[in-house]
Amino acid sequence: QVQLVESGGGLVQPGGSLRLSCAASGSIFSINDMGWYRQAPGKERELVARITRDGSTNYIESVKGRFAISRDNVKNTVHLQMNNLLPEDTSVYYCNARITISLWGSTRDYWGQGTQVTVSS
Repeated sequence: QVQLVESGGGLVQPGGSLRLSCAASGSIFSINDMGWYRQAPGKERELVARITRDGSTNYIESVKGRFAISRDNVKNTVHLQMNNLLPEDTSVYYCNARITISLWGSTRDYWGQGTQVTVSS
């Protein structure tokens, strides 16, 4: 079985920084794209940042210049560095990875458990 375990969430003041981490483990043949999503109360889940296996990235407009996504293909980890945080960044953040579990296995999206990020003074 594949698991994505997240860490790094917490409470910070506006303008502060957090670094989210996500580690994939279990039966993994390959990992394609990885990303971070967030979902605030009353809102739909939205893609925040995405990174391909070769390192190409994309971000939603509201976080450009403030957030940076990165990955380590040896450790099967993905990170989200969040700087200059704003109250509107408050949300539950979810790690996502497109994973093939074996040569003859299926390819599907896997999700982390979610980690709370709260930006408040």
